[in-house]
Amino acid sequence: MPRAILFDLDGTLVDSVPDLARCVNAALSAVGAPVASQAQIRSWVGNGASRLLHRALTGQVDGMAAAALHASAMAVFNACYADDPGRDSGLYPGASATLAALVAKGISLGCVTNKPHRFVRPLLEALGLGQCFAVLVGGDSTPYLKPDPSPVRAALAELGVPAGQSLLVGDSHVDMAAGQAAGVATVAVSYGYGSGCDFRALGALAVLDRLTDLPTVWGCPAVAG
Repeated sequence: MPRAILFDLDGTLVDSVPDLARCVNAALSAVGAPVASQAQIRSWVGNGASRLLHRALTGQVDGMAAAALHASAMAVFNACYADDPGRDSGLYPGASATLAALVAKGISLGCVTNKPHRFVRPLLEALGLGQCFAVLVGGDSTPYLKPDPSPVRAALAELGVPAGQSLLVGDSHVDMAAGQAAGVATVAVSYGYGSGCDFRALGALAVLDRLTDLPTVWGCPAVAG
């Protein structure tokens, strides 16, 4: 049984795309750009809010919008999202029960996300998960975002748990790369935003269709619920 488990947030514990899409489109409308579909925005999530807005403004995964346009859109997005980050978002099935069961077993939990730190706790609290995590690392908590290993290392340092006694659970190649670069075994969920990934080829220890199956990775029964 691991001493610590680090969880990605968007696409792993929470389907936050409805709120992200609402605020991205508010930003696009404010700067006179065409709005995007929720499906498009879902495909752009995973590398932080700044990159999400660049993608939305250009319609390209690797696109870079003009600095002034991006800054204006980011200001609108941040104000919209800060106002109510959990209005339309929801937990994936079994997320709450799984986290509660892990905490009850004495496992230290951390949330390591590319979402800006100021949005993380309000979203978790809105969805009833605010008390589950001993450490929260956001996209601006360290100099680099995932897939760089520094956010994972920062979380483990705060928890005081070695990489070899930890797991990282995520839904994308970004999570797999960050965990493995930090020396942490990774577990993927199949239902998130990176569902097209071959997680086994990316080195995932396991690929779960339900988060409640997480304890089976180390030989314990699945969580009821």
